[in-house]
Order: sequence, then structure tokens, then C-alpha cells
Amino acid sequence: MRFALRSVAESAGYHVEEVANGAQAIAFCERQIPDLILIDALMPRMDGFVACKKIRRLSGCRTIPVMMVTALDDEQSIEKAFKAGATDYIPKPVHFGLLRQRITRLLQARHAEQRMHQLAYHDSLTELPNRTYFMEYLASVLQKERGEGEMVALLFLDLDRFKLINDTLGHDIGDQLLRAASGRITGCVRSRDLVARLGGDEFTIVLEGIHSTDEIARIADKICAVLSEPFVFSNREMYISASIGIATSPANGTDVPTLVKRADMAMFHAKEDGGNYHFYCAGMGSVVTKRLELEGDLRRALEKRELQIHYQPQLDLNTGRFVAMEALVRWPHAKHGMIPPVEFIPLAEETGLIVPLGDYVLRSACAQAHQWLKQGYPALRVAVNLSAIQLERDELTARVAGILDETGLPAEMLELEITENIIMKHADGVISVLQGLRELGVSLAIDDFGTGYSSLSYLRHFPINVLKIDRSFVPDTTAHPSDVAVITSIISLAQKLRLIVVAEGVETREQQEFLISQGCDLVQGNYISKPLLATEFERRILRPGDIEDGSAQAAS
Repeated sequence: MRFALRSVAESAGYHVEEVANGAQAIAFCERQIPDLILIDALMPRMDGFVACKKIRRLSGCRTIPVMMVTALDDEQSIEKAFKAGATDYIPKPVHFGLLRQRITRLLQARHAEQRMHQLAYHDSLTELPNRTYFMEYLASVLQKERGEGEMVALLFLDLDRFKLINDTLGHDIGDQLLRAASGRITGCVRSRDLVARLGGDEFTIVLEGIHSTDEIARIADKICAVLSEPFVFSNREMYISASIGIATSPANGTDVPTLVKRADMAMFHAKEDGGNYHFYCAGMGSVVTKRLELEGDLRRALEKRELQIHYQPQLDLNTGRFVAMEALVRWPHAKHGMIPPVEFIPLAEETGLIVPLGDYVLRSACAQAHQWLKQGYPALRVAVNLSAIQLERDELTARVAGILDETGLPAEMLELEITENIIMKHADGVISVLQGLRELGVSLAIDDFGTGYSSLSYLRHFPINVLKIDRSFVPDTTAHPSDVAVITSIISLAQKLRLIVVAEGVETREQQEFLISQGCDLVQGNYISKPLLATEFERRILRPGDIEDGSAQAAS
């Protein structure tokens, strides 16, 4: 009978493994999971009913098709077979044609089920386990008994700079990058470890049988190292890095929600520190909680228009008159006082609030500039900063045009500032956007020039007309001659390119006089005037007495 069954299966193209009894069948399934099991109901030592029941308890064997071959065709025996976990049964004497058809049907159903499981539990892009699989797997791992000193490590991993590449170079490149990154991550762990993709650029890793944090650190170091190496697609090199948060069980939690939350907190801290990895430690929760509170407060502040716009004037060194102003957003928080932009601007960028925030600042500044124009005050060009996220949006030009039309401000009175770093990182995709903005009639300025390591000759490819020198390049009385030479050459080259040069961060009379001697066009800084609310700006800067005086001290 065994030989006949084997022949039928092999003639249909299947590979067959044989064992002599139920105990051997269980031992085989513990080592290797078959696609289908044919088992005789009546066997020595352990019958097929008991063996089937025990096989069903094995991990990975709960859904394997099991066909019971039995000479017992009474209703009670058939019911017993199904209760033991059999998927189907075939009576003796065996009709081999029928057996072949049933094997084929069961395996087809099995493969369809596996495909559905793959779709439900795996990520279609990377073929890694997905969030659902990960959560169920982690729960089962945490329930296992562990040896003394053993721990489970959960790593949360986020790919830094992925969004920039995905948005700039397109989703096809982004998908290739995710697949390649997932392969590198998987290559850093053991075969027994789980790597899953949660979605977007977030991955998780579950490490079992760990005995020290040094083991975890070595794996995290390896992952960070391989992900920092260049990826090459379409003959283009691109670079990313990783931020990894690590939590361990039982030290940091024994249930899924707690461990996940703490690994996520640790990843947040790693990202805040510029990448690499962080182990969870007590106290991280309060920082994350504050961050979440600030996010909620910022949303409410935007909805209730509680953010303030301050204006800092720019002085023309040739005429001694104010000719422009920069709009700067400030956040007076009821609990924390005045929160500096260096804290809430990155928060706005991470959460997507930078888009409504940018619209709010642009609309407010344009409306205020138009209001002053209607009141008969001198026409001061208003400068507003653009973030990288705003620059990436397809509708930016239309959005700016709409706000100009809505507020009534002439386009030539608006200047949009983009930092040098943003220009350099988005060089390929930004030129057409800037050209569209210039065609509206607005001015374009490179802000913080000198911090992004670009050259002025390179910037001639961009449709800009204003260059703002970063405050770190404005020399003071103790400046080294080389620092003086740098700003002198910047001003000279910018003028050859017919760019208006603005020096930021002017704090002293000596700095202003030096900039006059070098032919700088405009200056901005606390020596001229600190940023002022609209009412104060109107009183101190716009009224005729202040304008006619034109001195830095009159506005300081």
C-alpha cells in the first residue's frame, strides 16, 4: 500500500518522504513542514488519529492538508478523523485515480490559501512581513518561556532622507530604494530573527535569544553602516541613513503595546540626535509627551491664528533708507512662553503643519504689506521664507499667485527666500519651480548663503536676484583676515552676477561700516532693528520721521 501511494504521488510530480509510524511523522514535521500529509488511520505504536491531533499542535502545521487513509468507513470513524484535524479522508481499498485528484485539489486549495496569507501578512513591495504579521509574531515571542538572562530585543528603524529622495526623484526610485534597503537590513540579522516593514520607510526587527546589549549594539551598528553606503539607481548615487530605537524585554516591557511604544520613543530620540541608534531609557516618555503636546498646541495655534508675525527691516546702505523687511513667525505659548522657531519649525516640517503654517505667514505678510501700501507708507518689499516641503509641492506657484491676488499685493513687492542648503539638495527639481515663481514677478533670494558649500558660479543657473549672506560670515572687530577675505570675495562675485547682496546678523556699527566699505547693498540685524510686531514696526520704521532719518540707530 505504501509503495502504491508513493507511486501515485510521484507520478503526479510530487516529491515524497516516507515514515513508518505516527511518532516518526511527528518528528519529521518538527524538522520540516510538508505541503501535504497522507496518513494511515491504523498504524502500530501510535494510530493516525493521535498522530494527526499532535501534528496539528505543532507550529506551522495547523493548516497543512492532512488526508486520512482508512479502512474504517463508518460514520463514527469519519467523524473521529475530522475531529483529530484531518482535512479529508479516502477509504480503502484506495481508488488511485480519485486519490490523485484529491491530492491535486487539496494542494491547489493550500497554495491559494498560502497566497492569501502572503497578501494579508506580507508587504507586496519588499515581500517582508507586514505590520499585522509583526504584531502577531511579537505577541507570540513575548509569551514564550526564556532561559535565565535571555531577552528579546525590538528595533524600530526609520530611513532618514528617504522622503526627500522619494519626493524629488519619484516613487519608482523610492520603491527601488526600499527594496534594496530591506535586503541590506535582512542581511545584517540572523535567519531566526524577524525583519518586517511597518509601512513607508519604517521597519522593525525582532531579535530572540539575546544575552547582552552588546549583541544588539553590534547588529544596530552593522545596519547603520550598510545603510550609509551609497545606493546606485539609474547611474545616480544616493545616500540615506538610519535612526534606530531599541527596547528590550523584560527590562522595558513584557507586552506588545509597551515594548512598541518604547522602541518608538527611542527611535524618536535617535532621529533628534541626527541618526544612529538609541536604547530606550526612563525619562524618554516625558520628552515625547511634550513633543506630542506641542504638536497639538501648534495645530490649535494655527486654527486660532495665535502665531505672531514680526517684521525686521533691511536698510539700503547707499541711500540710508529702509527698502525691505523680512516676515518672521513667532509663537507666544501660554505655558512655555515664546517658543523659538528653531523648536517649532522642525516640528511643523515633521508633522506636515509647515504647509498651513507657510500659507499663514505668506498670506499674513502679503496682507500687511498691502495694507501699509494703501495707507501711503513707502513701498517696502516683504521677504517670506519657503521650506523644502513647500518647494516640493506642485501647486506652489499657483498658491503664491492666488495669495497675491487675494491680498492685492503687487508681485514685485514680494520676495521669497530659500536657504542655500535646500537649493543644493533639490537642485535637479527646483529650477523649473523657481522659474515659475520668477515669471509671476516675485523676487527670489538665496538665504543663509555660505552654509551649503555651493559656489556663486553654480548659483548663476538659478533664477535668483537676491543673495543673503549668513550671519556667521559677517566679521566682527576680532575677525581673522581670512574671514574678511571671504565676505569681500562673496560681495564682489555677487555683484558681478548682478545680485542684490544682503548681509544678515549685523550687530554693531563697526560691522555696518565695514559692509559699506565693501559695497554691500543691504543690511539686516539687531543693530538696525530687532524684529517688531506690525504696530511697533509701523510706529518706529514706517512713519515719515523715521524713514527720512534713515539711520540704523533711529530704528534700533
